[in-house]
Amino acid sequence: MLTLTDWRELSACRDSDPDLFFPIGSTGPAVDQIEKAVAICGACSVREACLQYAFETNQEAGVWGGFAEDDRRRRRKRWLAERRKARQAS
Repeated sequence: MLTLTDWRELSACRDSDPDLFFPIGSTGPAVDQIEKAVAICGACSVREACLQYAFETNQEAGVWGGFAEDDRRRRRKRWLAERRKARQAS
């Protein structure tokens, strides 16, 4: 099983320019940048681990696990609600 950070060594983005994954804004040129980053994530074997890391460490900026900031925020809210529900059930 991968640890919280082992997935980074296997990531499709490890040799990419990190700036690609942290666009300024979400309109104009940033749209193309986000699409390129998401495309790299689409071919990544550790995409789920990356997304999980972003959720667990509350990464607010950038593209993580194939999701831009707004999409990831919505998913994280659901993820947090599921975790709370699971804790209450146990």
